[in-house]
Amino acid sequence: MMAALMPLDKAEFGFVRDLVEVTDSVLSKQVAALEDAGYVEVHKGRVGRRPRTWIAVTAEGRTAYQRHLAALRAIAGDWGQ
Repeated sequence: MMAALMPLDKAEFGFVRDLVEVTDSVLSKQVAALEDAGYVEVHKGRVGRRPRTWIAVTAEGRTAYQRHLAALRAIAGDWGQ
């Protein structure tokens, strides 16, 4: 989910759910955990009469994700380079 959100300012819940191919319930749990960690922010609103939820990566989340990628690269070594 973080990889899907990183290049975006924010994304609508349904878009992320479909992109990562999980159920609403699974995504909700992931979003809640990442929100508790301070890695994402959740904004609720309406488009017309329909409720919508948007998810955005925080600055802290971006930093944590970059550290995670760096750790994975260190584990993998220089494969493919």
